Order: sequence, then structure tokens, then C-alpha cells
Amino acid sequence: MRMNATRRVGLLTGSFLTVVVTGALTGTIVRAESSFLQSLPNLFPLLNPSGFVETYNINNTPINLTGPFFQSLGANGRSCSSCHRPAEAWSVSASEVQLRFLLTQGLDPIFRTNDGSNCDHNINTSTLDDRRAAYSLLLSRGLIRIALAPPANAQFTVVSVQNPYGCNDTATLSMYRRPLPSTNLRFLSTVMFDGRESSPQTGTKKITNATNPDDLLADLVHQAIDATNGHAQAATPPTAQQVQDIVNFETALRTAQAIDFRAGWLNAGGANGGPVPLASQSFFVGINDSFPASFGFNPTGAPFNAAIFNLFDAWLNSANAARASIARGQTVFNTKTINITGVAGINDVLGLTSLPGVCGTCHDTPNVGDHSFPAPLNIGVGDLTSPLDVSYLPVITLQNNTTGETVRTTDPGRALITGMWADIGKVKGPILRGLPARAPYFHNGSAASLSDVVTFYEKRFGVGFTAQEKVDLIAFLNSL
Repeated sequence: MRMNATRRVGLLTGSFLTVVVTGALTGTIVRAESSFLQSLPNLFPLLNPSGFVETYNINNTPINLTGPFFQSLGANGRSCSSCHRPAEAWSVSASEVQLRFLLTQGLDPIFRTNDGSNCDHNINTSTLDDRRAAYSLLLSRGLIRIALAPPANAQFTVVSVQNPYGCNDTATLSMYRRPLPSTNLRFLSTVMFDGRESSPQTGTKKITNATNPDDLLADLVHQAIDATNGHAQAATPPTAQQVQDIVNFETALRTAQAIDFRAGWLNAGGANGGPVPLASQSFFVGINDSFPASFGFNPTGAPFNAAIFNLFDAWLNSANAARASIARGQTVFNTKTINITGVAGINDVLGLTSLPGVCGTCHDTPNVGDHSFPAPLNIGVGDLTSPLDVSYLPVITLQNNTTGETVRTTDPGRALITGMWADIGKVKGPILRGLPARAPYFHNGSAASLSDVVTFYEKRFGVGFTAQEKVDLIAFLNSL
């Protein structure tokens, strides 16, 4: 039987936070979790700005904090949990990174110059101020630097790189991206924002309906090895058992917001919020895909249903104002028309200059919100013309080897994996559960808040939200 909210919240704000803060002052929060707690009770509520997030272990056992996921398997003190934290929905938030910097004077393992700093050469980290400057993007946006070289057979040439942090190399480009959550992985149709861990070009497997979930599991094995060798700078690769333990651990997790400060428990009054329903949520690669049936992305051929989320249907007529707002926001998500224009991966593929869609056109997985079929898109988040500030990112100029056309972008995205001109700027849409725990948003951290996310879509696509629709949509996104 689950303990009531008062008792559980009291437990959280008492013993757990004491352990975390004490551990951080003497070392790192990661080690505090693993050394003092050993395990986290299943469905333990963890505080975030909107309420509490919970993680459900589908094995119905406590969440073990001592396994390889939490162990330093490399040479720089990092573990998987350096960038994948339970309280941040198994990603990191910029505010939590700032707290770690404060408590450890910028010495926590996440602060390493191989990819935590803005650049990896001519970096001074000898003083506190030096470290604050070196890791400014990690601190302000929660960004990790990903070094990628264009494929040898790329359809484009990197003409120039204007990187304000000194990494101006045109042969190996520095991309600045948010760590994706290591939870709810069963719903993935591609691994990593640019899909590089689900691509034949990198020796990994494209995720398809016919091969899933074996393809996903193989890709996660590859990703765990790459992360240990790269992010943790391992001298020797992790053992097969360590890798399998990591994959088993993260694929058993389901995470979602469980308590909203205003609306209360998100599974009360007939609602189906929280992480437990995710364990039985139907999914297959291509489920409810929004592309035409003739494309064959959905193997059943069933038509697209724009009602992506039904978690809060029972609250539509609630007398509780906060619950009613969340339910209205769900309706906005499901029904508000978005005139989709200029989106590479949609308009060009369909041959349509303009397409009336909804949020679910790009976030079609039921009650999860990513795209159920591998469909990287460029909605303009990394473009220099983005409605949000991207001035902190490098400007990369690419030239088409055949036509001579040039493009300036802050992140070539999928094109750095496939080498295809048409893939410039394309990235996947992430799973939407656990959003309030892991700000900022978008792959480049350009949206500091969910309000900024809504502003992006409003300005980019001229959506025309009313003031009430904005409030309700943000309330809904904060409940996921």
C-alpha cells in the first residue's frame, strides 16, 4: 500500500535531502546516493519546481543505486548518473548542475574538460572563476559538448566555424546538446538526438517494427560502451556484464510527474498521470504514426489519431481549477491547429508547402509524446532565425558540394551522421514525460522554461494561442 502524500513528502524533505546535501558537501551527490542510500524506494517522490517526479521500477523492487550505472567505470570519476539523475527525470537540469558547482567548487565529476567544458583546448580550470567560465554552457544550459566529424562522403563541406569558445576546427565540430533521459527507453524509435546510436553508419541498428526491441537493446549496449569510453574516459571498455547491467537497469525505469503543487496527485479523481501506467502503455514502432498510411511507417495501417494524450480526460469538468486547467491544456495539445511550414522532414518529404497539423503530428506516441517512427525533423530550433536566443552557440557554414548552396546553422544535426544535405539541422523529438524536472528544453537548451517552449512554437508557426490556452498548455506539460 502506498504511503500518503504528507508522509512521503515529509520523508523526502527530511532524510533524503539531508543525505544529498551532506553527501554533496563532502564529495558528490552521486556518491551520496550510492554510498548512503544503497537504494531508492520504488515510486519515491523527488522535488522539482512544479511538484514531485516519481520513477517506477517495473520489476517492482527498490531502485538499486549501487550498480554499474552509478559506478565510476572510467578515469575521470564520472558514472552514468553524473548526467542522468533521478530527481531530474534521469537527465540533468541547469539549476541542479549549478548547485553541484556551488557545493563542490566546480570539482564534481560532471565538470571535466573532455566534454563538460565549452572547449577542450586552451582551457584554464585552476581557479573557481576559471572553472565557472570554462563550464558556462553546462551551468547555464545544461549542455554537454559532443565532438563529431562529418562523414568522408558527406554531400557538403564545412566552410567555416565561428565558435565563441575557441573550438573553430572544421574537421571536428563541437555540438552542444542536452543529455537525454535514461528512462522510459522502451518507447524510443531512435537513440540520441541525432540518431547516431541507431544508425548503420556508426555500426548500430536502425530501430524498426520487425526488429524491435532487439535493435533497441543492441543500440543501448553500444551507447553504454560509447558513453563509458568517451564521457567517462575509460582506459578499457566496460565488461559485457557491466554493460548488460546498465541496460537492464535503465530499461526497467518508467518516470513521470506524480504530484502537482496545485492539482495534487496526478492519478487522483480518475486521472492516469504518474509513472505506473507507463508500464502497461501500448507501444510498437510506428504506432499512431502521423505520416500517410501509404508510407508504411505504421505496420497496422491504422489512421493517425491526434488525441495523443488521454491522461486527464476525467478532469475536464473538475471543480478543482488546477485540474481543469491541466485537462484543458491536454485538449490544446491534442487539438490546437498548427500550420506546419518549412519543416525539413515533413513539408519536403510530403511535397506540401503548408500542412495543418497539431502537436501530435510530431509527438505521436500515445501518452508518451516522442515520434514512434524514426523521423528526424528540423523545426528551426538550431537555425540562426530561431525565435529563441541561440547567440551562445557556434555558427557553422556548410556548402553543398554539388550546387554550391550555403547554409549557416548552429548544429548540423543528423547530417553529421548521414552526410546528407537534406538532413542538416534535423534532430528527433524527445519523450515528453518528466518535463518539469529537467529544464532547459530543446536539444540546445535554448528554451529556459516551458513558457519559452510555447513561445517558440507560437512565433515559429504563428499558432495564435490565447492567453488562457498558454496557461493551460503549460500546466499540462508540467503534469507530464
